[in-house]
Amino acid sequence: MTHYDFDQTYERRGTDSEKWAAYGNDVLPLWVADMDFPAPPAVLDALHDRVTHGIFGYGGVTAELSAAICNRLWEHYQWKVTPDQIVFQPGLVSALNVSCRAVCPPGAGVLVQTPVYPPFLSAPINQGLQLNVAELTVTCSSQSLQYSVDYSAFEAAIQPNTQLFMLCNPHNPVGRCFTREELTNIADICTRHDLIICADEIHCDILLDQSSHLPIATLSPEIAKRCITLMAPSKTFNIPGLYCGFAIIQDPALRKRYQQAANGIVPQVNLLGLTAALAAYTHCETWHKELLTYLNGNRDFLVDYVVPER
Repeated sequence: MTHYDFDQTYERRGTDSEKWAAYGNDVLPLWVADMDFPAPPAVLDALHDRVTHGIFGYGGVTAELSAAICNRLWEHYQWKVTPDQIVFQPGLVSALNVSCRAVCPPGAGVLVQTPVYPPFLSAPINQGLQLNVAELTVTCSSQSLQYSVDYSAFEAAIQPNTQLFMLCNPHNPVGRCFTREELTNIADICTRHDLIICADEIHCDILLDQSSHLPIATLSPEIAKRCITLMAPSKTFNIPGLYCGFAIIQDPALRKRYQQAANGIVPQVNLLGLTAALAAYTHCETWHKELLTYLNGNRDFLVDYVVPER
């Protein structure tokens, strides 16, 4: 039995939708992580209550939201995170840039794996840093493309001035989660070369089939000390326009460097974004499960339509 209707369609052309305004009416836009479902009812209810309150003064992160995130990380990954280790931020892109600024002095190198979400490529350049690229290996079959890590190429891309590796997992755009073995091999190489790891894990709750996500910081306490892990409710609960995300940085010195790099440049998280995040993480589990079932069905429909005789 389902509780939510994901079949209702909404006309977003002619609104303020960046996604739907990018191309003409003859193009179906699939270029940005922006679902055409409304946010969960519990999120909408919480936002309505906050708007009815009527006061939009300077706010802040509540202990309830920090606790909800810590509880979620423990329940999903047995990852023990404390509220002081969470740094709230308005979005992933700014966090990538802050991470580059926090870790690397001018002229240092930043390693990325391509293909990848474009801000991974622009963030180092924005900060006056050198971009080091290690391409993922792609294997083609009659029915799929499978991307994997070439560890020799990965290590060879690390230069003497490389200080930061930016990991995307679950990977955007190749659409897969790295395994424990892959993450362990990556972490071992980063440890040998003393690289900090900035891990974009923002898609960790949108997993199809039997995929499972493993935060790289959970591999060991030693790895956690060199990790900046980026997460947010924005993609999963379709609230990216509310700009609420967070970084988990368990090493105090690294966390201080990150916070100092953001000071005076990165604004506080949107007040309504904090409201939506709390509702999403505390009242939307059933909605989330039904969403994943629906997305699996959409994916299967598309594959059958494009490759009817697979």
